[in-house]
Amino acid sequence: MPDTPPDQPAHGLSWFDAVDWCNRASELVGLRPACRRSGRTVDWNPAADGYRLPSEAEWEFACPAGSTGPGYGPLHDIAWTAADGLPGPARVARKLPNRFGRYDTLGNVWEWCWDYADPARYSDYRSFRGGGWADQAWHVRASVRRSSAPEVSLEDLGFRIVCGPAAAENGAAAQGWSAAADQPWAKTKGPLPVCWTPLRVAERTATPSGRASRAGSGPVRPDPGARP
Repeated sequence: MPDTPPDQPAHGLSWFDAVDWCNRASELVGLRPACRRSGRTVDWNPAADGYRLPSEAEWEFACPAGSTGPGYGPLHDIAWTAADGLPGPARVARKLPNRFGRYDTLGNVWEWCWDYADPARYSDYRSFRGGGWADQAWHVRASVRRSSAPEVSLEDLGFRIVCGPAAAENGAAAQGWSAAADQPWAKTKGPLPVCWTPLRVAERTATPSGRASRAGSGPVRPDPGARP
């Protein structure tokens, strides 16, 4: 994120970049890094007290801050979206915060989360949430999730950090479900859920251009408005 003003959100960073930043920031302030990385393999110690990316469950709790709607107020008051006509991310904290006092949890830039998106379909893709400055209102909702390969950096994608342990004991499967348990779904035979293709079929029918830079989904099935 070269030449990013200090009051602009971090953006244009890969998931790996975000993990590395969190580990380095933890070391600088004397906290125990939450993640251990070896190449593409990243393990999270949920008992560590360092900086880290939020799980999707943590993000979904923090974003609406107790609201039961798609946001925490009228969208034009709380989020930067395509309706604002911006060429890039806006300065932070220029619209209304949620009840927890957090700004821009919707709109402005998407935010990486820790979780795998769907290992049975997208392998090691990681999820991101929240919507960005170029997205229409339908995509800037607390329930919308998209994903991309962890090495991919997108101009409207950044991250928000949390600090502190998520569990009392060490463990690598710290997310809302077990990735190992999800992977066998890739071997599903017979009728498939609507708009869902297991990884084994996707790999067999892949185009020469390779996998897409991002995948999109709503709360139940892929979001037809996801950009390639």
